[in-house]
Amino acid sequence: MKQFKFNIRGTQYNVHIKSVSGNDVELEVNGTPYQVNVEREAKMVSKTPTLVRSKLPDAVANKPMTAESLKQVKAPLPGNIFKLLVKEGDVVKSGDVLLIMEAMKMENNILSEFGGIVKNLKIKEGQTVLQNDVLLELA
Repeated sequence: MKQFKFNIRGTQYNVHIKSVSGNDVELEVNGTPYQVNVEREAKMVSKTPTLVRSKLPDAVANKPMTAESLKQVKAPLPGNIFKLLVKEGDVVKSGDVLLIMEAMKMENNILSEFGGIVKNLKIKEGQTVLQNDVLLELA
């Protein structure tokens, strides 16, 4: 019927499903026959979405840097700061992971939308933030 290859902790398993009748399945694992009862069908789990904000308009992106024009990284949704991956003075590129935020029982990587130097960290690990709270500022 169907054949699958599984690699579990470095061990290769060749599984051949011979027949399925309701919840009863007849299969072979590496040539050894088994009859198993399936309690429920496994659900496919989707990947964690990557949170991406829209691009800045060119007029804003090309504006000269002043103390008042630091680029702010804001929380895309409410949650807890799980782990900070940068510190003040670090140089970051666009697309670098700045921190990991726990929201809706999932860990979300917060990426930098632009390059720069981390000037101000406005949060610390374990802190709860609301949507649009400023997390850090880049120059």
